[in-house]
Amino acid sequence: MPAERLLPTQEAEDLIALVKEIARDELKPHAADAEENEKFPREAFRLLGRSGLLGLPYPEEFGGGAQPYEVYLQALEEVASAWMTVAVGLSVHVMSCYGLATFGTREQQDRWLPEMLEGELLGGYALSESQAGSDPAAMSTRAVRKGPEYVVNGTKAWITHAGAADFYTLMARTSPDGGRGISCFLAPGDTPGLSASPAERKMGLTGSITAQLSFDDVRFGTDRLIGSEGDGLKIALSALDSGRLGIAACAVGLAQAALDEAVAYAKTRTQFGRPIIEFQGLEFLLADMAAAVESARATYLMAARRRDAGLPFRQQASIAKLVATDAAMKVTTDAVQVLGGAGYTRDFPVERYMREAKVLQIFEGTNQIQRLVIGRGLR
Repeated sequence: MPAERLLPTQEAEDLIALVKEIARDELKPHAADAEENEKFPREAFRLLGRSGLLGLPYPEEFGGGAQPYEVYLQALEEVASAWMTVAVGLSVHVMSCYGLATFGTREQQDRWLPEMLEGELLGGYALSESQAGSDPAAMSTRAVRKGPEYVVNGTKAWITHAGAADFYTLMARTSPDGGRGISCFLAPGDTPGLSASPAERKMGLTGSITAQLSFDDVRFGTDRLIGSEGDGLKIALSALDSGRLGIAACAVGLAQAALDEAVAYAKTRTQFGRPIIEFQGLEFLLADMAAAVESARATYLMAARRRDAGLPFRQQASIAKLVATDAAMKVTTDAVQVLGGAGYTRDFPVERYMREAKVLQIFEGTNQIQRLVIGRGLR
């Protein structure tokens, strides 16, 4: 792990120390078994909730931790270094609270946000569809207003926590007017007509549930509309800016874990009578891995500090997501190389880290989409 973090307050230092302890003692020992057996770590999320970690960047008045993003992301990185499934789930939960916390009315926030932030509930983010991934404006899931209710029909795809979440931030079409016809809702997870398909069989993050989410005449009150009709795409894109920072932090945590494993192995593995870390070829490889991790960390922290200062950060968030996830893919691949044949076995975690790294380049907007966002910011 990083030798020393530069944190803004003593409170932040105490928080990160707590997260390190939880990650080391309560998360990491269970990660390999849960991933191998595809066990969803619901109790781990309850533990994070009881520890006050599910609402870190949100106001104290609603049960949050009132931490700047600079601190929340470093806590998230610590979780990712221990168990990637839990870190991604934490990031998704925080993003799922964003719509209500940022665009909801005070009455809506008072009614629902404390329970979402304080521990027992777990959120999901229902935006993507099979034909509307990189182009969310093409979604077809519809929400039709009928008196005091909305009736929702359609299918969402690639939804983290599908079927396990207690609530979903749902984007659905309320008019045919393209991107301006999408609205945002807070949908209860136990609503009749809402169901999840069998989980996808994934390369990595096998402890995390990812599945299609079906809405079959799902009904909920009009009071669950967040913002106004037509605000959904604006809310979704704003949430993704912050969510991409979460994925960048997760990527750095995973890369740091791979680097730590590679360095530890290289110090104890001997060839020709010497630890292999003393061979310059390997030493240079490890140095490049360390440089990639530190550079990625600096990139997401700079974007987070812009966010905390109230400055535009969309372009910087995309840069952080792109840089950090590409770094994670390279560092985890190189970690397997450092361990050689051992790295290709399940006796060591680096093969799992490599599999987990790949999806980071895909979700929360593929890295090709990040390049589009970055390029448009240069025009």
